[in-house]
Parts: sequence; C-alpha cells; structure tokens
Amino acid sequence: MSKKQKEQTVTIDEKEYKVSDLSQEQVGLVNHVSDLSNKENSMKFNLSQIQGGRNYFMGLLKESLAS
Repeated sequence: MSKKQKEQTVTIDEKEYKVSDLSQEQVGLVNHVSDLSNKENSMKFNLSQIQGGRNYFMGLLKESLAS
C-alpha cells in the first residue's frame, strides 16, 4: 500500500495556492513571511515573560517599601 503525499499549499488572504505553482521568488517570500511570523510569536512570548517578571519584582519592591 502506498501513501499519497498531500501537495504542499499556502493560504494567503483565505486563498489557497499550490507551492509547486509558485515561482522561486514567491517561495522565498513565503519563507520570509513564515520566518517573520515565527519570530513575532517568539517575541510576544518573550515579552509576556518579561512583563510577568517585571510585575513580580515590582510587587517585591512595593512589599519591601511597605515594611
């Protein structure tokens, strides 16, 4: 039994495109957009951690000043 491989697609503005139909330049642009989206998500995650840490330490500072 051989498994059929599903053709790779990319969805842009709710329209699906076959990667095999894209030019080399378009594939490169898709890769840039994908990589930048991953970096954006990572930065949002890091910012959330930083804000949480800042709030934690601010709480400790306020607590020490109240004593």
